[in-house]
Amino acid sequence: MVSDSGSDVPATQASFLAFDFGLKRTGVAVGNRLTRSATPQPTIRAEGEARWAPIASRLAEWQPDALVVGVPFHPDGAEHENTVRARKFARQLRGRFNLPVYEVDERYSTTEAHAAGARDADAASAAIILEQFLRSLP
Repeated sequence: MVSDSGSDVPATQASFLAFDFGLKRTGVAVGNRLTRSATPQPTIRAEGEARWAPIASRLAEWQPDALVVGVPFHPDGAEHENTVRARKFARQLRGRFNLPVYEVDERYSTTEAHAAGARDADAASAAIILEQFLRSLP
């Protein structure tokens, strides 16, 4: 599900875990509807099947109501290889953990994280993605 606006997000969903998917590293952030803020968490440095155990651990720790995945696009809005990969990751999250997953356009989130001087750009990017999502909620 792509969420351009938060109007399709039930009010009962208050806590979220967000992911900035990458082939080798996946940024993670946690946030909630009340504060509309996100906090970066340590980046998961794992590839392929190895990433699922640390993701399951984060889900057990934070017990979010729903998940948010950043989906990258070219500056003109066109899709590319990583768009397809991020959407596949979102589908896998939904299938493995049976939680709602919202997709957010993450253009420029990594650039913004670097510009802000983030030590862990992947985690900072996940927080930017999540805060963008939280701001869209009614």
